[in-house]
Amino acid sequence: MTEPQHVTQPEPNASSDAAPALGDATGDPALDVAIVVVTYKRSQLLRVLLDSITRLQTPPSWVVVVDNHSEDDTGEVIESFRERLGRRADGRDRLVHAPQEENTGGSGGFSAGVRIAYDLGAEWLWLMDDDVAVLPPAIDRLLPWTKRFQVIQGRRYNFDGSPFYWQFDFNVPLGIPNPVAKDDFGADGWLPMNTVCFEGGLFHRDVVRRIGLPDPRFFIYWDDTVYGYLASTVTRCALVDTFILRRTREIRRLDLGPRKLNGTSDMVRFHIMRNRGYMARYFRLHGDYNRFVFGLGTALTLAKELIRIATVDHSFRSGTRALVRGMRGARRIYRDRAWKPMPPLE
Repeated sequence: MTEPQHVTQPEPNASSDAAPALGDATGDPALDVAIVVVTYKRSQLLRVLLDSITRLQTPPSWVVVVDNHSEDDTGEVIESFRERLGRRADGRDRLVHAPQEENTGGSGGFSAGVRIAYDLGAEWLWLMDDDVAVLPPAIDRLLPWTKRFQVIQGRRYNFDGSPFYWQFDFNVPLGIPNPVAKDDFGADGWLPMNTVCFEGGLFHRDVVRRIGLPDPRFFIYWDDTVYGYLASTVTRCALVDTFILRRTREIRRLDLGPRKLNGTSDMVRFHIMRNRGYMARYFRLHGDYNRFVFGLGTALTLAKELIRIATVDHSFRSGTRALVRGMRGARRIYRDRAWKPMPPLE
C-alpha cells in the first residue's frame, strides 16, 4: 500500500478553485449517511478524497476516517479538513478522526469504522477506500435507491475515465467471482448481486445489526466479498446503474479487452489464498459449502494468481511462496475448532 502513487486532478468540469466549506448545517440531510474511509500511508490520495467530499451537493451526516497507524502526515491532512467539512445541525463536527494504535489492514479498519458509524446512529453507512473520489451528485443519485434496497453498490469510473467493470456475480459454491457476468442493466437500472465492494458499498444499519461488523481477521482481501455474501442472506442487494465514484490511483494491469488483470503484491497474494479458509467457514455456517466444489474454486484461484505472476508482476519465486503459505494458512483456519463468526449487533 506504500508504492508510488499517481493521483488524479479534479474532474474536467470541476472548478479549479478551492471548494468552499460545507459549513454549518441548516437541517438534516435528505439521506442520513456516514461516509467511512479507511486509509494507510496514502495522505496524498486521502486529500483528493476528502476534497471531493467537501464538493458533494448534499452533505453526509458524518465522515469517519480510520487511520491505520500511518505515522506520516495523514493525521494533519485529516484535521485540515475539519473546518471545511463543517458541522451538523446539532452543532457537532461532521468529521470523526479515528486513529488506530496499529495497522489492522483494510478489514480491521472497516470493522472499526463501521462500529463507530453504527454507534453514532447513522441510518446508512457508505464505505470507501482512500483511492477514490466521490462525484458531486453521488448522495442525490443514491437516495432514490434507498427507498427500495438496504444494500446498494453504485458504479465507478476507472482512473482513465472509462467505466470500471466490477464482478458483481459471485459463484458461492466455487467461491470465486463470475468473470463473464454481463452488467446489462436494462430499463430497471439495477442488477441483483450477492457480494459487495468496500469501494463504495452502501449499507443500511439494520443489515449491519443483523450480520455484525466486517470481520477484521481477513486483514485484506475477500472481506468485502464475504460481508456482501452475508448481507445477501438477509436482504436483497442491488448493483445500480448510476456512477458515484471515480478511482484516483493508476495501477499496473494486463488489458484483456473488457476485463483487466491488475498487478498485486506478495502480501495480497498470501491473503487471497489464506482467507479462503475464512470464506469456507462462513459458507459452511450457512449451508453453502461443498468441499470438492470449493476445492475446485481454490484451484482456479491459484491458477489465476500464477497467471498474474507470470504476465503482470513477474515475481515467480516470491509470489509462489506467498501462495503456498496462504494455502497452509487457510487449512489451519478451516481446522480451527475455536473459530467463531462475527456476532450480530444487538
